[in-house]
Amino acid sequence: MTTPPALLIAGHGTRDEAGAEAFRDFVRELGRRRPDLPVAGGFIELSPPPLTEAVGELVERGVRKFAAVPLMLVSAGHAKGDIPAALAREKERHPGISYTYGRPLGPHPSLLQVLERRLDEALGGGARTPEDRADVTVLLVGRGSTDPDANAEVHKAARLLWEGRGYAGVETAFVSLAAPDVPSGLDRCVKLGARRIVVLPYFLFTGILPDRVRQQTEGWASAHPDVEVLSAEVIGPEPELVDLVMERYEEAVRGDLRMNCDTCVYRIALPGFEDKVGLPQQPHFHPDDDGDHHGHARGHGHSHSHAH
Repeated sequence: MTTPPALLIAGHGTRDEAGAEAFRDFVRELGRRRPDLPVAGGFIELSPPPLTEAVGELVERGVRKFAAVPLMLVSAGHAKGDIPAALAREKERHPGISYTYGRPLGPHPSLLQVLERRLDEALGGGARTPEDRADVTVLLVGRGSTDPDANAEVHKAARLLWEGRGYAGVETAFVSLAAPDVPSGLDRCVKLGARRIVVLPYFLFTGILPDRVRQQTEGWASAHPDVEVLSAEVIGPEPELVDLVMERYEEAVRGDLRMNCDTCVYRIALPGFEDKVGLPQQPHFHPDDDGDHHGHARGHGHSHSHAH
């Protein structure tokens, strides 16, 4: 019987210990789900364990082949450049290993189901039909990126969340690096006629940025007492998320990657981003996860050759 490739989960990292522990718990749950499969997970920055330690753990267990799945909702610089660069370094560090690289998680119907559930919870469980939701406007708040393709993916998720569910509208905002920010997004909702708004963080786990979304929401709401504003929770380690990660793992093992290249800023000269085409991969530091607001220059090669 052929031994299946191991599963490596690659996370971004956060200085929020609760968020980092949620990731580690999730990796352990994946291991419990598939006891026949070596599973490890690590971060590319900010939190232990680092990705290099997770790869080393697999190698110590005799693993020579694995599939890496980025535990990220959109394909931004981390998924396109930082993780592939880190994996390439690990291949040099551990001669003889090989890997395939999976794709990010969203938007996916199962995640949309969880987001819908978070909205229902924020509304007290009483908005389960289109008629109940007719006066509810949703503001979906993503992380934000300097990559327009990644930001467009959040807008795609917002549109898919709106389709067929009966909400008055689903608008989009970002908490870092991209416009509109949360207060501007709430202003837009009001200009479109909203009087009942649910702010929905498009994040997997708790952390500094989801906390910032809630703080900015509460600050805006206190200045606009005539508008009902509610905050929903993050996606969290739901069974749907476990199933989706395993689906991405199986895709990577089969070689069914279906990466999105049509609007990738590192392959296509998009207006205003022409200088990014073909830039080399460079791991970087994200400025907004620990309160540091310096510049966010980065470059990423993007060959989309994920089998090594």
